[in-house]
Amino acid sequence: MFAKMKRMLIGRPLKSNEIHSQKLNKLKALAVLSSDALSSVAYGPEQILIVLVVAGGAALWYALPISLGVLVLLVALILSYRQIIFAYPQGGGAYMVSKENLGVNFGLTAGGSLLVDYILTVAVSVSAGTDAITSAFPALRAYNVTVAVVIVVIITILNLRGLTDSATLLSYPVYFFVVMMVLVIGAGVFGALTGQTTPVHPHTPIGTPVIGVSLFLLLRAFSSGCSALTGVEAISNAIPSFKDPAPKNAAKTLLMMGGILAFLLAGTVFLSYWYGIRPMSDQTVLSQLGGTLFGRNIFYYMIQVSTALILVLAANTGYSAFPMLAYNLANDKYMPRPFKIKGDRLGYSNGIITLGVMSILLIIIFSGKTENLIPLYAVGVFIPFSLSQTGMIVHWIRERPKGWTGRLFINLTGALICYLILIIFFLTKFGQIWPVLIFLPIVIFIFHKIHQHYMLVAEQLRLDLSIPLRSVRTTDNIIVVPVAGITKVVEQSLTYAKSLSKNVIAVYVGDSPQAISKMENEWNQWNTGIRLVTLHSLYRSIISPLDKFIDTVKWKADQTGATVTVVFPQFYTKKWWQNFLHNQSGTLIKASLIRLADVVIATVPYHFKK
Repeated sequence: MFAKMKRMLIGRPLKSNEIHSQKLNKLKALAVLSSDALSSVAYGPEQILIVLVVAGGAALWYALPISLGVLVLLVALILSYRQIIFAYPQGGGAYMVSKENLGVNFGLTAGGSLLVDYILTVAVSVSAGTDAITSAFPALRAYNVTVAVVIVVIITILNLRGLTDSATLLSYPVYFFVVMMVLVIGAGVFGALTGQTTPVHPHTPIGTPVIGVSLFLLLRAFSSGCSALTGVEAISNAIPSFKDPAPKNAAKTLLMMGGILAFLLAGTVFLSYWYGIRPMSDQTVLSQLGGTLFGRNIFYYMIQVSTALILVLAANTGYSAFPMLAYNLANDKYMPRPFKIKGDRLGYSNGIITLGVMSILLIIIFSGKTENLIPLYAVGVFIPFSLSQTGMIVHWIRERPKGWTGRLFINLTGALICYLILIIFFLTKFGQIWPVLIFLPIVIFIFHKIHQHYMLVAEQLRLDLSIPLRSVRTTDNIIVVPVAGITKVVEQSLTYAKSLSKNVIAVYVGDSPQAISKMENEWNQWNTGIRLVTLHSLYRSIISPLDKFIDTVKWKADQTGATVTVVFPQFYTKKWWQNFLHNQSGTLIKASLIRLADVVIATVPYHFKK
């Protein structure tokens, strides 16, 4: 049943040689990998206005120069990451750049920040999308968390179907949002030029001094607006997902994303200023803008639907980039190896599922409140931004290829701006972002412990090929077969045990002298030629007496260099639910024996046909 449901949800398994079918062209990649960045149009400008409105509606004109500063940073980041794409075509983005040029710990800092940031990407995007839905349908406001969790589950399943399947389906809403935003900006500019649309509030002329506006307030608004730049790095992390030539296609996609994002950000901020839009608790800025330009008609609801979809699907950037980054970290032995395994649809399923589960936990913990997550979300991405720019500076100085000075200048500019943003974040929003100073060292510590474990495992498994395999006489081996009675299951296990060695011991644990006596009589009648050892359990426990007996056997075997093998008779029911009708003593015994060093555990299965 589980297999049928799995096939229905994620489709048939793909062959390894079908990997080329899972590569993305530029248009699909733009939709999948840029959805996070493009979705920031729905909340980035609003975050600027939320900070400025504290000083009054007259202060909202400052959003224009602040957004101009954000656009300058966007250009610097786009040019910088374009260089990273060609310098590191294998992907990995900030993690690879920082690790190779600044050292392992800086690489792990960048990688850890991005992993956490991708989890936040999903949580923030889905929470914001849910806010957009409830703005249009207030009756759903009480079910914010439930709606958000359901959305995450759906997106997780879509991504488990494979990259191209999810890209094909999810690209339509992304381009639908872009088209709707172009219509909004076009209608807004037309209304402003003709005066046909009445502003919600009169806008303050540009340059008007406003009492209460301080440098601290402006820096805080600027740092909030920089949340619109999250997701810019995703394309450089996922270069292997592109069709060949992957670096060129990735670079072109990055430029396309930068151009679209710049246009939408600039247009949204300008229209918000011109029409006097002010942030409200129960309605988003885009909702107000759509209502002002079109009224509550079909176009308004199309804008709301497209906004909700892009915010929700922005999570897909995390689903595309998180598994790839987790793969790179696992490949370097800093994350568990299961993150390197491809699933049935040739995607890194363990990374996808992990991302979905962690995002749901965040949404539940923060009760779906987007504003509580955005500061952590933004600072989490500017740490790898800064480290990647610094790493590229070191790269150009070290390599010095033709034209390296111009490239160095681009990365130096990007680095200075990114570090400035980080300083502003910590000065203006320390109360909201301080957790990053706790969880990031913890994540790096976990990376090192995982790496240490793998190094120790490799050391213990490493074999000296010059030493020949030692010879062992099978007659020395001791086979222990725990038996609960005389059945066909036991018969099959004893036959197998005798094929391994002549030194076979059957062990029966009884809870009363009568049970032991009955077992001994039946065993003698059976005449197996195998010695039966009976143990009396005063406390009705099977595990403890058996453990002590095997410990004794193991100690004696160590004297001669013999191997101890415990062979378990195990039956399996025809229907899965029938397993619950039987005790699981064999499983418990095996779990207990695993702690014993150098004891071989074997299971002989017996399958029921009825």
